[in-house]
Amino acid sequence: MLVRPNSPLTLALTLTLTTACAVDQFQTDDDFGEPPNSETFDPDDGGDWSGSSSTTEEGDAGDGDGDEGPAECDDANKRCEHEFSLPDMSYASVELIGDFAADGWTNGETMSLDGETWRVVTGVPWDTPVEYKFRINGGEGYIPDPNNPNSVDDGFGGLNSVLDATTCEDWDCDPGNIGDFDWRDAVIYFVFVDRFYNGDMSNDGPIGVEAPADWQGGDWAGVMAKIDEGYFDDLGVNCLWLSVPLDNTQASGAGIDGHQYSAYHGYWPQNFDQTEEHFGTLEELQALVELAHAHDIKVLFDYAMNHAHSSAPVYAQNPDWFWPNDNGQGGNCVCGEGCAWDGADGRRCWFTPYLPDFNFTNAAARDFSVGNAMQWIADTGVDGFRLDAVKHIEDQWLLDLRARVSAEVEPLTGEHFYMVGETFTGDQDLINYYVNSSMLDGQFDFPLRMELANKLIMRNGAMSDLAAFMDGNDDYYGAGIMSTFIGNHDIPRIIHLAEDQPVWASEWTDGKDLAWDNISLPDNVAPFERVALGFTLILTTPGAPLIYYGDEVGMAGAGDPDNRRFMQWAGYSAGQDLLLDHVMTLNAIRAEQPALRRGDRTTLSADADTFVYEMSLGSDSVYVAINRADATRTAGGLPGGSYQDLLTGDILAGPSVELGARTSVVLRPE
Repeated sequence: MLVRPNSPLTLALTLTLTTACAVDQFQTDDDFGEPPNSETFDPDDGGDWSGSSSTTEEGDAGDGDGDEGPAECDDANKRCEHEFSLPDMSYASVELIGDFAADGWTNGETMSLDGETWRVVTGVPWDTPVEYKFRINGGEGYIPDPNNPNSVDDGFGGLNSVLDATTCEDWDCDPGNIGDFDWRDAVIYFVFVDRFYNGDMSNDGPIGVEAPADWQGGDWAGVMAKIDEGYFDDLGVNCLWLSVPLDNTQASGAGIDGHQYSAYHGYWPQNFDQTEEHFGTLEELQALVELAHAHDIKVLFDYAMNHAHSSAPVYAQNPDWFWPNDNGQGGNCVCGEGCAWDGADGRRCWFTPYLPDFNFTNAAARDFSVGNAMQWIADTGVDGFRLDAVKHIEDQWLLDLRARVSAEVEPLTGEHFYMVGETFTGDQDLINYYVNSSMLDGQFDFPLRMELANKLIMRNGAMSDLAAFMDGNDDYYGAGIMSTFIGNHDIPRIIHLAEDQPVWASEWTDGKDLAWDNISLPDNVAPFERVALGFTLILTTPGAPLIYYGDEVGMAGAGDPDNRRFMQWAGYSAGQDLLLDHVMTLNAIRAEQPALRRGDRTTLSADADTFVYEMSLGSDSVYVAINRADATRTAGGLPGGSYQDLLTGDILAGPSVELGARTSVVLRPE
């Protein structure tokens, strides 16, 4: 692999990395049709110390009984809420500073004046003493807590107050990641590179298959052009997920639909130590990462480790590193044919007859693959990986990569390397299995997406069913930073589920029945308003929400390859303009309101068509109300008082609000 000589990370990591060998073309179940296992998921099943809770008003639907208790996580990640207070002495402002957080001495918690007392509620670490004091009037003075006799010398001739170590029955889970960037603040945008923007026509090169399945010219130069243009800044995203950067085969391959496809998606790697020539050079990829960082945008690479293409040198040179395409009973071991998609078979089956499956029980194969992933980090300075099809590989691959990243990358960068996995299933337990400090930071929340699509977008069942599901799902993954989404590259465009009559009856559909029909964009506004409600939900709740390229303008498309049309950059309809403006506004609100990103969610009310919840962080609260109905509805459950709708600027009064058809509000107390 080409190496940038002036990269500190490259110089340091190269000392410990094994030189990557050339490897074959990749492809994943993303592009060869693992059907979702719908049988595992039924959307219709559904003092000073305090913790997260989910409650409903009497008569409202939702479980909200709190019987399951707080989320489980390591003690090091547990946080107990504590209220700090200070009697007012005519102060203009007061901040709490201390070691209650990694940056607590510099970035304090702003306190609010409540009568004659300044107060703030914040999380403190589990069973750990906390040193703290108060910063008065923006730094004019610093004082210990006059109501706390426990103190220690602060090293500057003054005192720090000491809160004794404590535990609590209800706690929150904090990811505890190192560095200046908190991945709970991420808004991810999936740049499907070949279909995004053509910035360099000299690297175009279709191979001659049908146009929807051929290379169409998008490249890293195009991504850089849009970064420079400010598209992502204006949209309000701060993290880009880029297609797999490895060199892919020039050969075509048969899809499950009988059509021939190119490797435009990036999932058929041939040479693991080279960049994809249709996307650009290593120097261009390095420049892209640097440019993104200059715009305060993080970058994730899609990394597909499950297999190689049959033409890959690594397959020819090391056939024993791969499972044989043989089920041992006289048949092949292609997933869904001679071998099953799940269980032990799922970890050795070939996605297609031309995609040999790595055998990661073989230490040499595993070392090669993990070493290759590490080399891409060293050569580019990328901030994280989206890891493909994790249930199809051995656990040890993930354990090895996390161990090496923790030991070799994070100490050099001082930042956490985020790893989010893809496990296409409704089985929450299977998804959760991989979410821990030794494997993945989070996964894509397929169960939530499907429930959201079914209840909110397609209008099946009741919104109270969605509320009940979310009450159980919110803490299911402990301290994990899950990625929430309403669309991706493996399912039809969300706009078609939002049509007045949804195009498909199931939220799990792959849309392949219409994949070559070039289905049209809806010509009325209502579907775009429904998609806007989906974005309201994922952009006002915790996680690292994902925007699939083009969903911000409601692009059309059935299943693969129709859901991967070239990005629409102009000629928007009224509905598309409405949706784009809504997403931009929501992202700006999310950036300004930490409670929406890091807070606890509490259901306040839910019925057939409306859903109201509170997002709270310490003493700060933001309220969200959604109406999916095609008529005006009244949504209740809010505390009494006056609120500003951050979406419109309107002033509204609780305890109930009137919501127009297919609208939402994001309310902050006046």
